[in-house]
Amino acid sequence: MIDRTVTTIIDAEKCIGCELCVKVCPSNTISMQDGKACVTGDRSLQCGHCVAVCPVDAVRVDAIDPHSLSFNNFDLKNRWLPHGDFDTAHLVQLMASRRSCRNYTDQPVDRSILADLVKIGTTAPSSTNCQKWTFTVLPDRSAVNEFGQRIGLFFKKLNQLAEKRLICKALKLIGKPALEDYYREFYQSVKEGLKAYELHGRDLLFHGASAVIVVGTRPGGSGRMEDALLATQNILLAAHSMGLGTCLIGFAVEAMKKDAAIQQFLAIPAEETVCSVIAVGYPDEQYEGLTGRDSVKLPSGAENNSEKAPLEGNTDKNRET
Repeated sequence: MIDRTVTTIIDAEKCIGCELCVKVCPSNTISMQDGKACVTGDRSLQCGHCVAVCPVDAVRVDAIDPHSLSFNNFDLKNRWLPHGDFDTAHLVQLMASRRSCRNYTDQPVDRSILADLVKIGTTAPSSTNCQKWTFTVLPDRSAVNEFGQRIGLFFKKLNQLAEKRLICKALKLIGKPALEDYYREFYQSVKEGLKAYELHGRDLLFHGASAVIVVGTRPGGSGRMEDALLATQNILLAAHSMGLGTCLIGFAVEAMKKDAAIQQFLAIPAEETVCSVIAVGYPDEQYEGLTGRDSVKLPSGAENNSEKAPLEGNTDKNRET
């Protein structure tokens, strides 16, 4: 159930009757009466559009945390960037520069930085402003190692099952090819990763990252899974801008889907769904240029200038997952 309680308050003395808040309100919470904006609706999206648009600071929404845009490691200007008021090339350069990091230093990530990353995650779009996302932070290598050991145990058992070739083939014959597909695609690499950890302590799951952020979602809301992934992307980009490396760990997500005990170990309620697991740490790798992606089929009439303007630096075609 999404809370739509109206917590909007308008200061009638400050209100100049510009009607801007009425125009942008998606829930018809506000209307004009006697030349002033008034709260007349019985539902609110609690999005804050009315607060952001008011030129005289006459509106507030009490459901919005006043400290949600206060950060530990940088100061945020309380100024909305108008449409087009940002360098697109610089934005895309940040997006293309973020790469999955699989080499980290031993330097720990300060907890205040991890807290900032979570807050940055919550600036993502949210369907009907439901904000059902959740964030669980493992702040140090000790916690990450414990988490990794449980995931490793899950895959050790899965590999043992996949080694039973008759069972794999029998399941495939009855329309359940998942175990056979796993054996073909992942069995060998997982086996090697488990061996590397057991014999040499090499972490091929989190790659030595000093922290992990698990992004999940609570029940309710029409697009809550997508919302959590949008928040994840915010964290990935912000981490890069703060000097950190990140990597999405799909094996961890899959293990938690299949083994409820792992989610329970992290004290994540059973009704929550884990959407992404992000390794976070200081990178022990450096790149020189940008690389592209697979070609995209453009709409009819759209010109592809990629051949006319190749990237500077390394233009080799690399594929990153």
